[in-house]
Amino acid sequence: FFSLTAEICCGFFLFLILGNFWFLGVLYLVWLYHDWDTPCAGGRRFQWIRNWTVWKYFREYFPIKLIKTSELSPKHNYLLGFHPHGVLVAGAFGNFCTGPNFKTLFPGITPYLHITPIWFRCPFFREYVMSAGMVSAAKESVSYVLNNDRGGHASIIVIGGAEESLNAHPGSLTLNILKRKGFIKMALKHGAHLVPVFSFGENELFKQVSNPRGSRLRNIQERMQKIMGFAVPLFHARGVFQYTFGLIPYRQPIHTIVGSPIPVKQNLNPTSEEIDQLHELYLQKLNKLFEDHKKNYGIPEHRSLIFE
Repeated sequence: FFSLTAEICCGFFLFLILGNFWFLGVLYLVWLYHDWDTPCAGGRRFQWIRNWTVWKYFREYFPIKLIKTSELSPKHNYLLGFHPHGVLVAGAFGNFCTGPNFKTLFPGITPYLHITPIWFRCPFFREYVMSAGMVSAAKESVSYVLNNDRGGHASIIVIGGAEESLNAHPGSLTLNILKRKGFIKMALKHGAHLVPVFSFGENELFKQVSNPRGSRLRNIQERMQKIMGFAVPLFHARGVFQYTFGLIPYRQPIHTIVGSPIPVKQNLNPTSEEIDQLHELYLQKLNKLFEDHKKNYGIPEHRSLIFE
């Protein structure tokens, strides 16, 4: 969906450059040059876009709900680890980029959803995603958000990244996290409290072509992901008037559970041992969050998260 919208925006830009309105395209390039670093400097959100009525229908389609389990004090900054990626990341977008849900549950906290930097290189599309409150996932961008002395900022990072979307099969509970420790180091450097977030139903929105690790398809997808910076899962769901085939996601409820914060003391130069220790604690808290709530969302008792 991001790819399709980005292609439309890029196509419009080419229309301007190659058509009779080339001067508008040139003006935009000048603007782009001067505005290049904005996605790494807090972005440029517009509340009226975040409150568009279409997002209300988007959330109600599945529906998408945000569940609070603990208070988040606006005196602190937070790094929220979102799991799993899924294909659409619908829970992250619906809860942190649109509507009043987050603001109502966590007053005084401003959420910033970090996405892969490649999307901010697309003309016009970058303006669209920034207006919804999305910013770059580059290190300097996360640092900018968390480096707020007054507190009240929350970086939301989809920890599994693009690679995890290739595991987004219905029923899958596999998370790409064991080797992902950069977010732990960032939390330590800024003293940002860590908050695990699990979104039940995220992997149920699409059916993906079988691509087990080691298969030819998976190898091609992983190579493409390394080259382009984003994954290309082969998925399908329902159509507009039929449920057999199409690209419209299935109507499956999404419940995004925000866990309790893990207090983090600022450490400008954390050692590998300190990073590993906090990473292990985060995994324990994430697993507990899942185990405490799985029975409420149709997960059998014998099913557990798989970390890889």
